[in-house]
Amino acid sequence: MRSVMSVSFPEQISHELESFAQETGRSKSDIIKESVSLYLWDVRFSSLKKSMTSRAKKVGIVTEEDVFQALP
Repeated sequence: MRSVMSVSFPEQISHELESFAQETGRSKSDIIKESVSLYLWDVRFSSLKKSMTSRAKKVGIVTEEDVFQALP
């Protein structure tokens, strides 16, 4: 199911979006859908990473090397 939304952008972003759509041959709608999806994933990942970082520090995992050493 789809829903239609109306979003307003500052003029500069609107021009950049239009140019990018023309350069890539993609629709503005597709670019915005992908951008929002990536943004939401990034925000969720950052939140999870922050939560896991504090938990990891409590058990002595501080570096990426510590992470790989802790894996079976």
